[in-house]
Amino acid sequence: MGHPSIYPTGATVYRPELAWSGYTLYQAADLGALLVDMNGKEVHLWKGLRGFPNKLLPGGYVLGSTAERDPKYGFQDESDLVQVDFAGNIVWRFNRYEWIEDPGHEPQWMARAHHDYQREGNSVGYYVPGSDPKTSEGNTLILVHKNVQNPAISDKPLLDDAIIEVDYAGNIVWEWSCNEHFEELGFDESARNVLFRDPNTRFFGDHAGDWMHINSMSVLGPNRFYDQGDERFHPDNIIWDARESNIIAIIDKRTGKIVWRLGPDYSSPELKGLGWIIGQHHAHLIPRGLPGEGNLLVFDNGGWAGYGAPNPASPYGAKNAVRDHSRILEIDPVSLEIVWQYTPTEAGFQEPLDSYRFYSPYISSAQRLPNGNTLITEGADGRILEVTRSHDLVWEYISPYKNTRNANMVYRAYRVPYEWVPQLPRPEEKAIEPLDIANFRVPGAAPRGAHSVVEVAGTISYGDGAACVARTDEKSFYLNNID
Repeated sequence: MGHPSIYPTGATVYRPELAWSGYTLYQAADLGALLVDMNGKEVHLWKGLRGFPNKLLPGGYVLGSTAERDPKYGFQDESDLVQVDFAGNIVWRFNRYEWIEDPGHEPQWMARAHHDYQREGNSVGYYVPGSDPKTSEGNTLILVHKNVQNPAISDKPLLDDAIIEVDYAGNIVWEWSCNEHFEELGFDESARNVLFRDPNTRFFGDHAGDWMHINSMSVLGPNRFYDQGDERFHPDNIIWDARESNIIAIIDKRTGKIVWRLGPDYSSPELKGLGWIIGQHHAHLIPRGLPGEGNLLVFDNGGWAGYGAPNPASPYGAKNAVRDHSRILEIDPVSLEIVWQYTPTEAGFQEPLDSYRFYSPYISSAQRLPNGNTLITEGADGRILEVTRSHDLVWEYISPYKNTRNANMVYRAYRVPYEWVPQLPRPEEKAIEPLDIANFRVPGAAPRGAHSVVEVAGTISYGDGAACVARTDEKSFYLNNID
């Protein structure tokens, strides 16, 4: 299915009485970190700040990166992670994970940061009532890349995901590497065979295989399961998800061992009601202080991901799980029951004919808001929306900014309270009624409705003058049984 050549951008829907109003921060393509109000007014831009993602801290501080390393060395690696103030001054920087001596480039220190990070004082990087994100102290967890060899996984070089913890002075005080826990990931023999042959080398040629592609990582924080004695959910433990393997896991911060896991295989009877989670992003536990606290919230992208037995969609077993629509899932992590979801059905679309209308096969995220609403980044099309518990659309924004590939993608957006940016006056909020799509026309286009109208007779005429009544029952049968 193609996309229209003309579509509205900016804020398109806003129902102030039902939305949780505040500022929304997102990466506006190559422009920078952009802050918009509920009417879509661009109230502040941190020009040139890269977002993988951007996160806002109280006081108008923003976290992000200033430069990406040439992908010839490491796919999606950022050279640094920085904190800037409202005026754009860098007040904190980390870039000393690896000293890079790469042919064709000046040697340099590099963070090799990618996809996610968390500053101490807030487990998930978005607004939580009562949390206290640190702005001038505290440790930071950072998701980074490292190049490794592990013959148990493949005879080819691997682009491995690691999590490091750095103090405010930039010292690395803790590190965890995914490849060292391969035996804990649950891959069956067919998946191991596929991984060994091709650990997702993508378009890198001779470069390392992006075998897991972890895209989010956060601390669990205080939760009811730990309060009830379940050590797997220790507040210091870390949850992450891997897009290429369909795995969501929790690691014990003290031992590094995986103590809870969903995927890579979703075919077991106990997961029948859950269905396959494919290519997911932004898996995290909803923090204490928000509706649904303790539940797992994840953007289940669909698309293509996983390793396993070949099938018609995957003749070699790579990316062997396929689905052409997305889901937002809120899951009880112990019972594995779906507590709440937002799918094409809840969005009001007809499955399977137009399921693609809620579909982002890559990037994307979901944030729980204090009033119980959920902020969703449908990233592939640059769409950010807020929906209620009963699935009503109460805010929608479509990015007008396109990257060098002519796509208006948004990796991840965050909603914050107005008071987190005291440098700006509180904006005036005005409702935005949804467009009447059927009757909306661009200038110069004709309105709906035929200029000349005739009523079709209820008989069928033949050349010899005979007539018969149309068989409406046959017509109905045909229309309802189209292959």
